[in-house]
Amino acid sequence: MDHHRAMITRKYALEQLRQVLDENPVGALLGPRQCGKSTLAAEIAEKSTSLHWFDLERADDRAALAQPELTLKPLRGLVVID
Repeated sequence: MDHHRAMITRKYALEQLRQVLDENPVGALLGPRQCGKSTLAAEIAEKSTSLHWFDLERADDRAALAQPELTLKPLRGLVVID
């Protein structure tokens, strides 16, 4: 089997993610480390006019999300928790 043919193309993944976000208030990107989840989210985010990005590797962002209801409730637009 040719593994390159089995891989999902980024264009297809972007289309799928856009469709999920058009139809649902929440979507999830799941996959192993270093497979491109953050890159895919960033490609979607660059088109957003209202973006809130939380990076769980940053202590400040983890602290903000310790009380997610207080942090997330007032936000509008695209929210990415990476």
